[in-house]
Amino acid sequence: MAHVLILGTGGTIAGTGTDPARAWAYQAAQLGVAQLVAAVPELAAIPLATQQVAQIDSKDMAWPVWQALAQALDAAMQDSAVEAIVITHGTDTLEETACLLHHLHDGRKPIVLTAAMRPATAPDADGPRNLRDAVRLAHTAAGLGLGGVVAVMQGRVWAGIHVRKAHSHALDAFDAGGAAPLAVLNDAGEVLASAGAASWMAAWPRGDGMGWARVSSPMPPRVEVVLSHADADGWWVDAALRQSADDAAAGDPQRHAQVLRGLVVAATGHGTVNAGLEAALQRAAAQGVVVWRSSRVARGGVTPREGDVWPAAGTLTPAQARVALQLRLLAAQV
Repeated sequence: MAHVLILGTGGTIAGTGTDPARAWAYQAAQLGVAQLVAAVPELAAIPLATQQVAQIDSKDMAWPVWQALAQALDAAMQDSAVEAIVITHGTDTLEETACLLHHLHDGRKPIVLTAAMRPATAPDADGPRNLRDAVRLAHTAAGLGLGGVVAVMQGRVWAGIHVRKAHSHALDAFDAGGAAPLAVLNDAGEVLASAGAASWMAAWPRGDGMGWARVSSPMPPRVEVVLSHADADGWWVDAALRQSADDAAAGDPQRHAQVLRGLVVAATGHGTVNAGLEAALQRAAAQGVVVWRSSRVARGGVTPREGDVWPAAGTLTPAQARVALQLRLLAAQV
């Protein structure tokens, strides 16, 4: 029987605390994904399967977890019994995982990420509703033949390539950097008629199709994010270049793999960079480091323009741009 596969990675949605009155005092990633499903009786009508891929606080997201997730997704794409996939995740790095999966996925099946801002033991836990909405949306999307990566939080559906955490503690903590949600869900988890069913179906993202094997490398290219700010003189960039030179000369393959390959600058405004930092970035580029510009501003991003010295990351956040640059560098190695 065709079913929705739910992949668990931990996060606050799986977190628990000892005092419901102090919901902020909890440990993330304590409940297994099967326990999360069991706490949502509305899901009983949808055929489901669960798999625990990882059990981490998403602030600790790392390349090996992404590799395990990609392997599980690759297997799910090849399994005719899996109609759609839901991923339970932490909120802190959800935008990075969503960006990664968008680039890797070919859009054959829907992938829906969801998370929670409150732990499972909180009296106002938002995880059960978010999980219910994600599963119902995944099931509906599969029935309509839709694929691609989206995220569902607090009744809103966001394209995976655009979603980002925009508030540090509110339940409605996510947006798309100024872009509208693909759809809005009602309290029953159904797409509101006022949201325009035809439009959300047409806007559903497909993915770039780079392939799950793109993350098979045991260690990704080192790409770091540097912030442009008042008095930014490039000291950090120059220190990184010195360390990279030492690693390259050490003759140790492990250290050589850590040589700096890319830099994403979280620029001010529409991609402007402090003169001192700009000079350091030019030194880095002269040594073969790939430099991309993003913006530290919450909305708008950096529009590519003719004559750009360094490529603009568009609407990607600095953290998403780092992921995208890693994948670009990996593609160049093939």
